[in-house]
Amino acid sequence: MKFGITVLAVLMAGVIHDTHAETPQLRDRQTGKYLGNLSANPYDPNSTSNPYGQYGSQYSADSINNPYGRYGSPYSNDSANNPYATNPPAIIDPQR
Repeated sequence: MKFGITVLAVLMAGVIHDTHAETPQLRDRQTGKYLGNLSANPYDPNSTSNPYGQYGSQYSADSINNPYGRYGSPYSNDSANNPYATNPPAIIDPQR
């Protein structure tokens, strides 16, 4: 029985470690301003996919999903949604 508990603990540690792995981040290339986690998780408060979060809301000034904001407008030079932007957000690997 002790062996089974130990194996379960090791497996759970691996699962917990993987679920907390850091996701890529978006940052302003010039200022370094944090613009959220590039994640599909709608429950992560810092995810660009959280429609109610600071970085995923269509109304937030810091969101790439705000079509009228600096980082989401199709016309802004700082936007992820402008194919001709000169300063689009950079994707950063936080584990490096």
